Amino acid sequence: MNTVRIIGGEWRRRLLRFPDSPGLRPTPDRVRETLFNWLGNDLRGLSCLDLFAGSGALGFEAASRGAERVVLVDNSPNVLAALELNARTLGMAGRLEIVRSDAVRFATSSQQRFDVLFLDPPFNAGWIERLAASVPAIVAPDGVIYVEAERLVEHCGDWSTVRSGRAGQVFYQLMKRGEADGTE
Repeated sequence: MNTVRIIGGEWRRRLLRFPDSPGLRPTPDRVRETLFNWLGNDLRGLSCLDLFAGSGALGFEAASRGAERVVLVDNSPNVLAALELNARTLGMAGRLEIVRSDAVRFATSSQQRFDVLFLDPPFNAGWIERLAASVPAIVAPDGVIYVEAERLVEHCGDWSTVRSGRAGQVFYQLMKRGEADGTE
């Protein structure tokens, strides 16, 4: 089993265990720290969707920082088993919803809207483009999208990049609805 640690909030320094899985690459600590500085470290009252949960690092981090509701979606039985085990181990089982589904199927069938969408799909598979049309149905109009990709992504549907960075081969960006305002 591989591990990644939660970097802030109630479960700070706790380890998450996850299996090897094709395309699974947890968001590095430094990138998560930047992301949660952008979002604000206190996520109380927010609902978050981690559409390609993988290690669960983004969703567990959001829950640790007080998000009211966190939904983790993945399609791999081994990954889902690890997410369930981590949720029980940390005592988060009631605060997280773990869903087995394909990302597109979940996005097109969900009746729920979220304040924060974590979109960290396997690279070079066209997931962001396939999901762009579904984003308005699952993200609140004033919600934000965090994207990790193999390249800079300027838009996802009506959402535009307002902050971005790069760590090695990973481009990461925060998007808001409307035109990019160039804020860093």
